[in-house]
Order: sequence, then structure tokens, then C-alpha cells
Amino acid sequence: MNIYNRKKTWKFWLLIFAIIIGISSLFVTNSLVKSLAYEEKKKIEIWAYATNQMVNISDDGNFSLAIKVMESNENIPIILADENDSILNYRNLNPISEITDEYLQKQLKIMKAQNDPIEIQVFEDYKQQLYYKDSILLTRLRYYPMFQLGLISFFMVIAYFAFSSARKAEQNQVWAGMAKETAHQIGTPLSSLMAWVELLKSKKETRGMVMEMEKDINRLETITDRFSKIGSKPILKEMDIVDLVVDATNYLKSRLPEKVKFEILYKESPIIIPVSTVLLNWVIENICKNAVDSMKGMGLIKIEIVDEIDKIKIHIHDSGKGIEPGLISSIFKPGVTSKKRGWGLGLSLSKRIIEEYHKGKIFVKSSIKGEGTTFCISLPKKSYSATS
Repeated sequence: MNIYNRKKTWKFWLLIFAIIIGISSLFVTNSLVKSLAYEEKKKIEIWAYATNQMVNISDDGNFSLAIKVMESNENIPIILADENDSILNYRNLNPISEITDEYLQKQLKIMKAQNDPIEIQVFEDYKQQLYYKDSILLTRLRYYPMFQLGLISFFMVIAYFAFSSARKAEQNQVWAGMAKETAHQIGTPLSSLMAWVELLKSKKETRGMVMEMEKDINRLETITDRFSKIGSKPILKEMDIVDLVVDATNYLKSRLPEKVKFEILYKESPIIIPVSTVLLNWVIENICKNAVDSMKGMGLIKIEIVDEIDKIKIHIHDSGKGIEPGLISSIFKPGVTSKKRGWGLGLSLSKRIIEEYHKGKIFVKSSIKGEGTTFCISLPKKSYSATS
């Protein structure tokens, strides 16, 4: 469990670090935007002053400096208007289509909302207003941090999912390799044991003992079959889910404490769906064994089979102590267990069997402290990999 707590801590601090970087980027860019906006305002004030000088220069005056100052503005959009908002001149609007009166009035409205106009005194009783808005460079700089953060976030998400997928694929290969190697290792001595059992059957004095040994060997064969199927796509066959659950619980009854009782509820039978009998039995067995541990060897395990339109749901409820709230979200992860013994792999394998091989879902439907836990297995009624 510690490994998942550490992962959450690292993710939290990485998120905080990313937020700090984002805020710092916004702060620096905002400072640059303010500086550039101030510089543009100063340029417009100089342009307005030059315009005012041109208006007030006498006929024999020198216009060259004023004209040069006015022509130096090549990037800040401006509109010169009179006191009645009649547009007298404009510069650097750069429209996509041709400039119309409607377009000019729209730009004038934008400029009014963005900046206070600069007043130009033409005559004693006549004034003009110089309106302006942010240049394309300033606008791009203003929105650049958002674009930058969005792009970084997008690549972070892609990288996270790519890393998670690669890690999951690697884990799956380890799972499959370990399972197949386990099946191989068990298979060699199992073959030898089967030969010895056949030999002992021929002797009357050991026949009764051999029958019990044969049951355990058959059990070992089942375990070997289960592990050999991990990592390979199983063939799903149409089976009666009610019979499958009954057979699984009957097997468990003879191997669990007598004080553990089973109750199976269903409205009709048969309920035919495509499943892998060996693997689904394994899932039911894992959940029921966890339930027995939670009930400390005494209580009721209630299994309800619900037939819905497009899926079958198997609810497995126990009367145990319940799952700690902090464990529920990670209960299906490898290594997570509330027991003192065990590796915490049973529910992780169960999740893989249900979701990857049967295209279904498995989750904790409810868990109340002191009252018990209910697991839900949802299986589709149809599967492309099913064979009759």
C-alpha cells in the first residue's frame, strides 16, 4: 500500500510544481505585456502630439518631423475621430476584407472599450479624439501564456497516458510470464504424481486414500490450467451462469469452515452468456475467500444473479467487517491487501480476468464497516470472442 501512497504524494508535488511554473510564466508575461502596452501608449501620445503640431504649424512651417513621426507607426491600430465620432482617418487596421463604415465603427467601439482616447486640440473650439488598441504583437503576447500552458498540459496528458500504457503493457508481460512459468513448473511434478496415483489405484489397501489424493491432483490441474490461460486470449463459451456459480460454491463449501453459509439468489435459469469457466470460477473463488477472511470464518455469503437487458450482474455480499474507506479506490491494484499474509494479487487478477478477457466490469458496490461488503461483477451477454 505504501507504494501507492508515495505515488499519490509525488503526483501531488508534481502538480504543485507545474502550477508554480504556470503562475510564474503568467506573471512574467503579464509584466512584459504591461511594459509593451505602456510603450505603445507613449508612441500613440507622440503620434497625437505630431498630429497636433501639423495642425498648428503655419503654412511656411516644417512638416517633415511630424510626418516622419506619424509614418513611423506601422503596427498600432488607430482611428482619428471628431467629437461626434465621425471617423476622419485610420491606420494599421489590416482587415481580412475591405474596410467599410460598419467595420470602422466596430473597431472604434473596440478601441473605446480597450483604452482611453488621446485628445488633440485642433482649434480653440474644435477637438479630435485619437483612439487605439493593442497591436498584433501585444495581443499575441497577451494570449501566449495561455497557449503555452495549454500546449504543455496537452503534452503532459499525452505523455502520462503513453507512460501509463507502456508501464501497464510491461506489467502485463511480467504477469503473463510469471503465470506461464508457474503453470510449467507445476505441470512437471503433477504429471509424475498422476502416474503414481494410477499405480496406487491398483492396490486395494490404498484405494480409499488415493481417491482423496486424486481430488487434490485434479485441483492442481485446475490451478495449472488457470495460470496457463493468463496472457493468452481465452476462448469464451456459452455457459449457464447459474450452474457455474452453483458449481463454484459447492466446491468451496467442502473446503471452507462449516460456519460459512452460502445463499444463491436468481429469478430464472438457465442464463446463458459467453464465459471462460476456469477463469470466472477463479474470480468467484478469490472474492469468496476474501469474504471468509473478512468474516473470520463465520457468516453468510449471499450471491445474487441479476439478468438485465444487455448484461448479467453477479452481486457477492458478505457479512464481514467491511473494507477501510481508504482502501476501496485501490483495492484492485497489485499488492494492496488488508490481510497480514498474502501478496494482494487475487483481486488484481480478478479485475484483469473480468475486464480484459470478458470485457466486463468488477467493482466494490458498497462496503459498510461492521456490516459487510458487496462486490459486483458485470458481464456482457454477447462477445465477439464467444464460441458455441
